[in-house]
Amino acid sequence: MTIMQSRPELPALATQYAEQGFVLVKGLLSKQEAAAYREAGHALLARLNRDDDPTWQSAMGMSGAKTRLRHLHDAQFYDAAFSKLLVDPRFTDVAAAVMGVEDVQLHHTKLFVKPPENGSPFPLHQDYPFFPHKYHRVGAAIFHFDDAPEEKGCVRIIPGSHLAGPREHDPEGSFHLPDVPFDDAIPQPAEAGDVLFFTYLTVHGSGVNVSSEPRTTWLVQYRDPSDPPTVKTHDHSLGQGMILRGIDPTGRGSV
Repeated sequence: MTIMQSRPELPALATQYAEQGFVLVKGLLSKQEAAAYREAGHALLARLNRDDDPTWQSAMGMSGAKTRLRHLHDAQFYDAAFSKLLVDPRFTDVAAAVMGVEDVQLHHTKLFVKPPENGSPFPLHQDYPFFPHKYHRVGAAIFHFDDAPEEKGCVRIIPGSHLAGPREHDPEGSFHLPDVPFDDAIPQPAEAGDVLFFTYLTVHGSGVNVSSEPRTTWLVQYRDPSDPPTVKTHDHSLGQGMILRGIDPTGRGSV
């Protein structure tokens, strides 16, 4: 898989990210690259035959129907194409710019496929309570490997919500935010090849996939290596601490 380099307008992206808590970078991957990653991701799930469903207990489908979700941790340890994407400057340069840092470190990755007709939603939440860090220089990038219109359950975001800092979550509902109306979140429809970047303090979620096609995404959580975790979590994630851009000036690695 060929990775061609290009450089988005980084200062403008960083400004929007600081103000809104997210930025959608259009066409970071070509349509051909996105299709190849989609095929690779689906092949991985078929080959490994993982049957665990990470649907949140608090998530509900249409009319209360049970929803479904397929996922895989650490795709980069099963297919080198994903390893190459982790260090692609098109991705890492944006990640560094929006965080306002030079160095970018991997936290973990997850491949998600929302099956057609009843693909699981994600209730509104922050990523913060799952892996809190001291300075909050932690972010996420969602790579879209196929189109994600609203009917496919695209990501929804409350712009500017990161500015309020950490919020109280409901631990009984898998750390979702029961007091934030889902309809307040703005849909972020995306096309294959687009990448959505957001801070781990940004309130976000996604709807049910009610379309006739799956929705395929790859989530990469990353951080500034100089930002120490306050609680050690996700230490089961393979490759946590891998430097994606620059260096680790602390020598902590995955700690």
